[in-house]
Amino acid sequence: GLMYSAEGIGLAAEQIGRTEALFVLDIPARADQDEQGRPLNPGVTMPMAVFNPEIIGASKEMDVMEEGCLSFPGLQVDVTRPKEVVLRYLDRDGKEQTLNAKGLLARAIQHENDHLNGVLLVDYMSAAAKLLKSGKLKKLVRQSKDAA
Repeated sequence: GLMYSAEGIGLAAEQIGRTEALFVLDIPARADQDEQGRPLNPGVTMPMAVFNPEIIGASKEMDVMEEGCLSFPGLQVDVTRPKEVVLRYLDRDGKEQTLNAKGLLARAIQHENDHLNGVLLVDYMSAAAKLLKSGKLKKLVRQSKDAA
């Protein structure tokens, strides 16, 4: 589907015209490792379906990373987010789970959760950056709204 053809690692139901509080993540093992090559999130199986997500905790430690989005192809924005989050959610069997997520998984959870809450990547851009990209952004936002 869309997520794989666009080389995405996450997709929120809202992005494909659904209203469920659901997102699916599929983070490659090579992107979920520390400097020593150990998994950052051992025991997490991909792809991961997350229903009714709720971020119930976050680290004080932040990091900045460039993010892209399947809703706005070609747009890359530097976003500062907590390095780790605690996520409460229902798994595909309807069982409540709590996950301490680190690294790219933590970032992807926050990004997809933003979609469910109507927060777009462009909301993280500075006014100057928005002006700089405004021509391109207007077109992307228009296309995104038309598709919705």
